Amino acid sequence: MITGSKRAALLLLVGDVAAFALALWLTLLVRYEQWPSHLTIRDHATPFAILFAVWIFVFYVSGLYGKRIVLFKSRLPDALLKTQAFNIVLAALFFFLIPVFGIAPKTNLLIYLPVSLALVFLWRLVLYPRMGSRAARMRAALIASGSEADELLAEVNGNPRYGITFAYVRRPEDLQDAAAFAREVAEASVALLVVDTDQVKSVDILPVLYRFARLERSVQLAEFEDVYEEVFDRIPLSRLRYEWFLRNVSPANSLFYTLMKRVIDIAGGLAMGIVTVIATPFVWIALQIESPGALFLKQERFGERGELISSYKFRSMRFSDSGMWPGEGENRVTRVGNFLRKTSLDEFPQFVNVIAGELSLIGPRNDLEALGKRLASAIAYYDARYLVKPGITGWAQINQQYEQGGISPQSIEETKMRLAYDFYYLKNRSLGLDLVIALKTLKRMFFRVSSW
Repeated sequence: MITGSKRAALLLLVGDVAAFALALWLTLLVRYEQWPSHLTIRDHATPFAILFAVWIFVFYVSGLYGKRIVLFKSRLPDALLKTQAFNIVLAALFFFLIPVFGIAPKTNLLIYLPVSLALVFLWRLVLYPRMGSRAARMRAALIASGSEADELLAEVNGNPRYGITFAYVRRPEDLQDAAAFAREVAEASVALLVVDTDQVKSVDILPVLYRFARLERSVQLAEFEDVYEEVFDRIPLSRLRYEWFLRNVSPANSLFYTLMKRVIDIAGGLAMGIVTVIATPFVWIALQIESPGALFLKQERFGERGELISSYKFRSMRFSDSGMWPGEGENRVTRVGNFLRKTSLDEFPQFVNVIAGELSLIGPRNDLEALGKRLASAIAYYDARYLVKPGITGWAQINQQYEQGGISPQSIEETKMRLAYDFYYLKNRSLGLDLVIALKTLKRMFFRVSSW
């Protein structure tokens, strides 16, 4: 990826314009159900060229061509979603206030919004990050220590897909001479300082960092935690303190986000209910053939703020799911249950919980009561996962790779890793991030089914 340069901004600009233009062509194809003619394209070219210019300006004002949005992409999906939705509103006002172009754009705009969003997401999140090379990477300095700092250094410098390379690395405890530090940074010709500010508070280099990043503006300053999150899509657990939750996790969401998430949950819950009704007789027959017993399971699980809720699932084990780690008892997943889990069909009866508002489609995965209590006693801050409403799928489920054959954490260490992903979601949750999770969940379900 080409990061933080004029070339990067220009490349993003060209790609955005191409995405807008291709979205218009596809919209015309869908709208008129035939290959867009020369006359149709000509009628739409002038007004949409004006709109493209306005939209690019809005992208610029929104910071979508700035260094920070190029380097730190965690908020990019939400920024793109909001910005392009605003652009469509501008387009509607444009055609309403200036009705001189002789086209009826209402249906076109309705089609154009999802098409343009899909193409811009594809360009910004998939294609652009793969267009860089090792030679184009920004030189950076890493001022941090500990296992997570070592992990970040190895990942970034060992993988050319990132837009930076650490050319200067120092442990904060080794930097006692501020003048020497300033000289070394200047000689290393770095454009980015990645600093663990908590670790350097006891070191006399803060004035040097301030001078580079604020007064001379020759170097961009980034917090270690932010860069770690951007690379690994999870929170560095060693940095967690109670003040982290006070600073990064708000107990309340915006009214717009809350309403939209609830609308999406109800629509998704109804769709899950339809699938559940259709699948129930087939699942019942298959279960009775292999392992006669109950069709549904009623489990006590933790809900929002630690309240217990009754959760419903198709039975996937010989007896019933418990609070044990896999392998602790005689209970085993059946062959039918394995299929249900791999296709996620075992989760679909939870549509009852989703419609009732006890669960969301997207959020941290909730635990059985017994297992959740064990984990809370073993892992610091574990209960903080329930500051938001739990979900059927989430950021951890689409990112974490479990042990061979596992589709959920199999150990305390894997659960800690899941917690790091969950806290990332708590910090960055938005409609844009929820959209990414939903799309990746569908992709994961498809590949699970296709692997049978």
